[in-house]
Amino acid sequence: MTNDNNIILHSDSYKLSHYKQYQPGTTKVRSYFESRIGALYPETVFFGLQYFLRKYLQGRVVTPDKIAAAESIARIHLGGGQGTFNRAGWEHIEKKYNGFLPVEIRAVPEGTRVPTSNVLMTIENTDDECYWLTNYLETLLVQVWYPSTVATVSNYVYQKIRENLDATGDPSGLPFKFHDFGFRGASCPEAAGIGGLAHLVNFSGTNTLAALTTGINYYDSGICGFSIPSSEHSTITSWGKDHELDAFRNMLDQYPEGLVACVSDSYDIGHACSQLWGTDLKQKILDRKGTLIVRPDSGDIVATVIFCLNKLGAKFGTYLNAKGFRCLNDHVRLIQGDGCMPQTISLLLEALKAKTWSGDNITFGMGGGLLQRLNRDTQVFAFKCCSTTVDGVDHDVWKDPVGAPEKASKRGILKLVYNDAGALTTVAQDAPGEDVMRTVFRNGEITQLDTFDEIRKRAQSSSLVLT
Repeated sequence: MTNDNNIILHSDSYKLSHYKQYQPGTTKVRSYFESRIGALYPETVFFGLQYFLRKYLQGRVVTPDKIAAAESIARIHLGGGQGTFNRAGWEHIEKKYNGFLPVEIRAVPEGTRVPTSNVLMTIENTDDECYWLTNYLETLLVQVWYPSTVATVSNYVYQKIRENLDATGDPSGLPFKFHDFGFRGASCPEAAGIGGLAHLVNFSGTNTLAALTTGINYYDSGICGFSIPSSEHSTITSWGKDHELDAFRNMLDQYPEGLVACVSDSYDIGHACSQLWGTDLKQKILDRKGTLIVRPDSGDIVATVIFCLNKLGAKFGTYLNAKGFRCLNDHVRLIQGDGCMPQTISLLLEALKAKTWSGDNITFGMGGGLLQRLNRDTQVFAFKCCSTTVDGVDHDVWKDPVGAPEKASKRGILKLVYNDAGALTTVAQDAPGEDVMRTVFRNGEITQLDTFDEIRKRAQSSSLVLT
């Protein structure tokens, strides 16, 4: 069986042949990673590089066995027989560097909010014979697009909820106002892990256990996400339609204190709110040392939430908070998961505010929309060569395709600085200003690690507005 963690095989097929295609005399290739113009969000929360460095790039990743395995695949897969595979190049890395990769990667601190069309990461080879290695690693490094996009989407929701709570409720509850329900909707457990952790950059609520192990293993995070006892349709409907009340009562009996969430639309959400919760179990709820969170899971998001608030408010009563907005009795709250997308959450919050309901009443959950309903073009990520050194002379490298100005790439040796207006901007290496990017990886070793708390503080520092 071939080792599936072989850095030589973590690339595009055609890159196997690229070592022969650079200009003779080339000793350096420099490339950069950015979120280009045209992205859905005007800023990108950079996150996830540390995971890829620790999982795939650090240490002795090139070995004789891996070289042999990759060559055996390349000869048949790519064709061309002898000479198609760069055995000499990989053996040079294995012998001279003991399999450590001779490249330097510089990147903005994770969690940093960077306006689109700015450099997020640069990479260049540190060994003149390994000029071909820079862009060979593109395929793997570009996958940082995924956790960065999840972190960006989640952060947009974070900012919208914060804005609403600043106006209508208590902002201290913000960390638990948006939960990740996306494990089952992710493409694989690995995606759920790093995508779920990207969400936890902004919030502390999750049902994606894989995110916790990813955080512990790659960000030394400790337990950085939390959940509560909750039902699903199977645990309610297994009692039968005629015993939904018994299923609800069982939830209160099993969890007599603290927060507990119960899906309540298996049959009739209006009946559940008004009769089952609001009449039959009302006193039991009011006597609990905690809060019941009623979960509608069907219907139009705005209409359903307002409908449920009105039903529960009529039964349990409401009060005005310090900002003059209505809150349900503190023993009852709502969580809405069905139909939640960043834009629909924003619409719902505006509708609640217009009807004088506080954002304190509602928590949100998102599944596939958070971890899966996105792609590399959501934030238009690209990795491009920007500079080479040939025969000792540095050359700017760029693309500028006719008819597609949005695909024009940056040129030269780049850095990211704060300009006079305090905004991040990409400039040439010799321009004034200190580079925000730091060396995070050099010659197979990670040189800079971010703590998860530091990443969270950066991501939550300022607003992100949807274009």
